[in-house]
Amino acid sequence: MEWIPKQRVEQVNKSKFKQIVVKSDQEHSNMSIIVCEVDESVVPLSSHAPIVSSYNEKIRPLLDAIDKLRNLKVTQEGIQLPTIVVVGDQSSGKSSVLESLAGISLPRGQGICTRVPLIMRLHHHSKPESELHLEYCGKVVSTDELKIAESINMATAEIAGDGKGISHTPLTLVVKKNGVPDLTMVDLPGITRVPVHGQPENIYEQISGIIMEYIKPEESIILNVLSATVDFPTCESIRMSQSVDKTGDRTLAVVTKSDKSPEGLRDKVMADDVNIGLGYVCVRNRIGDESYEEARMAESMLFESHPLLSKIDKSMVSVPVLARKLVQIQARIIAKCLPEIVKTINAKLHANVLELNNLPQKLSTVAEAFTAFMRILGLSRESLKKLLVRGEFDEYPDNKNMHSTARLAEMLDKFSQELKSSSPFITDEKFLIDEIFVLEETRSVALPNFLPRSAFLHLLQLKVQAISEIPVSFVGKVWDYIETVVVEILTHHCENYPPLQSSTKRAALNLIAKMKEQTTCRVLEIIEMEKLADYTCDPEYMALWNKLMKSHANFKEAIDGDVSWVADIESFGKIDLRHLEKISGVRDVAFDLKMRLTSYWSIVLKRMVDSIALYLLMALKKLVNQGMEEEIVKEVLGPQGCGIERLMDESPSFTIKRERLNQSIGLLEESRDVLAKIIDRIAIADD
Repeated sequence: MEWIPKQRVEQVNKSKFKQIVVKSDQEHSNMSIIVCEVDESVVPLSSHAPIVSSYNEKIRPLLDAIDKLRNLKVTQEGIQLPTIVVVGDQSSGKSSVLESLAGISLPRGQGICTRVPLIMRLHHHSKPESELHLEYCGKVVSTDELKIAESINMATAEIAGDGKGISHTPLTLVVKKNGVPDLTMVDLPGITRVPVHGQPENIYEQISGIIMEYIKPEESIILNVLSATVDFPTCESIRMSQSVDKTGDRTLAVVTKSDKSPEGLRDKVMADDVNIGLGYVCVRNRIGDESYEEARMAESMLFESHPLLSKIDKSMVSVPVLARKLVQIQARIIAKCLPEIVKTINAKLHANVLELNNLPQKLSTVAEAFTAFMRILGLSRESLKKLLVRGEFDEYPDNKNMHSTARLAEMLDKFSQELKSSSPFITDEKFLIDEIFVLEETRSVALPNFLPRSAFLHLLQLKVQAISEIPVSFVGKVWDYIETVVVEILTHHCENYPPLQSSTKRAALNLIAKMKEQTTCRVLEIIEMEKLADYTCDPEYMALWNKLMKSHANFKEAIDGDVSWVADIESFGKIDLRHLEKISGVRDVAFDLKMRLTSYWSIVLKRMVDSIALYLLMALKKLVNQGMEEEIVKEVLGPQGCGIERLMDESPSFTIKRERLNQSIGLLEESRDVLAKIIDRIAIADD
């Protein structure tokens, strides 16, 4: 777009001229920006006119807003800003292009001159005196056109060191000068593959990393500086830009040194073998001691009179055209991105405020600490009741290990099966042998057809002793599991208060260790009771004994008959009884003794499982209803406890997170306010 003197306005088609329109609601979250451009064919840019646009005064506030957001480091919040990124191979003429746009001299020399990202903020103003300053490392350093190159070198050395190394830390150059276009560009180090002059061995990788960081975001416009003296497809900067912008929709190429290699230049830019979607602009670099005004006049004459270069379309040549294109592209990208930036800032601000509000309250008084302590106790007790007593697992729907009643039932079933299968397999040769031995050893001077009770008790005690380790191991496993559940619950409810977390865990471990010991003692008592006497009122005993004794006829027939010594006996299957051939007198009594012991043993096992299960349920109820709270209170408030005041010691992780969120919220709020003021100002101006 071009400034048109008032006396010439009547000579052009007024329908070609439009303006920037900004529409937004009160919250600035639903905003549209329309940028309409001047038809370049109607009003050609005079080579003597300043490089500014007639709508700079309307674009400037938007550009200021983006610059302020960049200064606020809003990109650290993951918000990408629309940016013109200048890239080019080393010695491509990148510095000359930027000098022509800014009207100042940048550092020159061998090797890499730009060693840090240089953010160039060009600002047209009407004052005859230029104003320049640098911003870096929290400082603002004023300078002037004569000292600007030296000032940039000094600032670069302070940021990246005195050597040849590079840095990701940006340096901002603000140029306020009459006639410059309103632009913000990021100049990056020139691409070089071979380290020279003391450069780091991995200089290419370092430069590539910085360039990719800036050109990868979709919001970035890539200004690719190419030398007319080289083949464009061989340029490393082209390869990089194509890797992130395959369609070329956000790449503009500026071709330097047009005067040094005019042959075939028109064909190269028209063929567009490297897919530059935003087009080409060919320029002539400033030579020697030429002033910028002289350079522009020489450039204008070159593209008007040169037999080859004059054939290139005028919309594709000269620094003023480049400036105009950049301003227009910049306007479009800001118009496209600004509504989304506003939306993203609001979304991130809302999310951060919500996250901050969800952080635990920072306790500052003993009363607040005690209230928090009691709340934690209440929540922990309710969670323990849900999981260990009522069987509710809505707090841990996906963690099956925390579905405690189901897991305890599984453990009890496994325990019962283990008890039932604990009796050793009896071979045919061993059938009734133990019973006969005990009967022989417990004989007394008495009637021969009486079953000695001492024999029954002796065999019972042997069987109980054989399985005595299984119940003890079972209750140990149960309490180990309960310990994991309780610690998980307490840790969850105390996670915001590390001192309390360690105290409650210690209390839980102490209490469960006591209850585990008590339960083990109780199980040992149950085992001793089963050894002490043979008693049950369960009718199942007599029913099973009668059923087993029905096999006695088969037993007698197998022993007394002459055909076979094999008998089919209930619960034992077919037994070969030849090993009893020479044993007589006690075989029938031994059979009766074995069937009684078999019937009674099933009662013992069920009684043992039931007793242990009921005792565990009682212990769990005691733990949940009072034991755990009492132990925690004693641990925290007792002489050896950490004291309720320790709850006021916030976790370092939460302190850091709280500070980070507060800083982020402050930055986002300031960014939102910056955009709101700018948009309001533009909207009022349009009205």
